[in-house]
Amino acid sequence: MEFSTGFGWARLPVLAAAFILGSVLTLQAQIIPPFSPPAAAAADEADTEAAEAPDVNDPDVMKGIDVDKLDWSQLAVDAGTGIDPMAAKKRAQAAAKDGLDWSSNANANGSSAVTVKQSVFSFWDTKVGADMTVASEPRTMSELLAQKATNGGNLPQSSGSAWATATAPGAGVIWDKTAVEARVDPGSEQSKLGASLIKSVPLSTDTQLTLQNGYSVNQQGTTAVPGIGGHVTRNYETDQSAKVTLTDTGTSITAGQTLSTTDDKWLRKVGAEQKLFDNVTVSGSVGETSQGAINKSVTAGFKKSW
Repeated sequence: MEFSTGFGWARLPVLAAAFILGSVLTLQAQIIPPFSPPAAAAADEADTEAAEAPDVNDPDVMKGIDVDKLDWSQLAVDAGTGIDPMAAKKRAQAAAKDGLDWSSNANANGSSAVTVKQSVFSFWDTKVGADMTVASEPRTMSELLAQKATNGGNLPQSSGSAWATATAPGAGVIWDKTAVEARVDPGSEQSKLGASLIKSVPLSTDTQLTLQNGYSVNQQGTTAVPGIGGHVTRNYETDQSAKVTLTDTGTSITAGQTLSTTDDKWLRKVGAEQKLFDNVTVSGSVGETSQGAINKSVTAGFKKSW
C-alpha cells in the first residue's frame, strides 16, 4: 500500500523558495529606502541639468567684482556648531580691549604683583585700576619655612591700592595738558591726590623741551589704640622739571627740583635715559636728599606706556 499526502517531496524546493522570497519582501517592506528607477533618475538628472544650465542672456553676477578682494573669511564656519571662529576671536579681542586688563608678575618673596586697569572715558584718557600684592598660602611646612626665611621671619601679607588717572586739555598757550592722579591704599591708610601741568615746546625738528609743574597732597592716617586716638597728617609737595628729548637717538635729559612741607629746602635732581631697542631703556640719576647725602641710581628695564 502506498500512502501519500498532497505535499510531496517534489514540491519541497518550491515551498522553500516561496518562503525565502516572502521573507525578503517582508524585510524590504519594513525598511523602505529612497529608490528611483534608473530610467526615472536619469530623467530627473537631465531635467535638473537643463534647468541649471546657464543662458547666454543671463546677467553676469561677477561683473565688476575683484575676486582677490573678496572676504573669504566669511566661509570660516564650524559646520558642526555653526560658530564662526574668526568672528569669535575678534569679539574676544574687542572684549579684552574694552574690558578689564589683567597682568601678574611673580615677586622674589613668593607673592604675586597683580594689576588690573580699565579705560572708562577715552576723550580725556581716563583710566581706573588697582595694584595688588597677593600672598600665597603655604601648603606645606617647607613652604612656610621658605617664605619666612625670604621675608625676614615673617609671612608676606596681601595688600592693594586703587587709583584713577585722567589727562585733560590745557589752557591755550599756557600749558598743553593737565594730568590728574588719585590713589588710595586702605591697608596702610595712605592716599594721594595730584595734578601736573605739562607744556611741550619744539626746539628743532628732532628736539623737544617738556616743562612740567606738579602739585600733590599726601595723607597718612594712624590707627587708634586704647588711650591714644588716631590722627591724620598731610604733606604738601610741589615739583618742577624740564626734559629735553632727542627723538633721533632716543636720549632724554631731565633736570628738576622738589619741595615738600616735611623738608625745609629744594631738593634737586638730574637724570638721563637712553632707549636701547623697542621698549628697553637704561636710565641713571643723581639727586639730593633731605639728610644732605647724594642719592645715585642706575636702572635698566622694560618700559611701556598705555
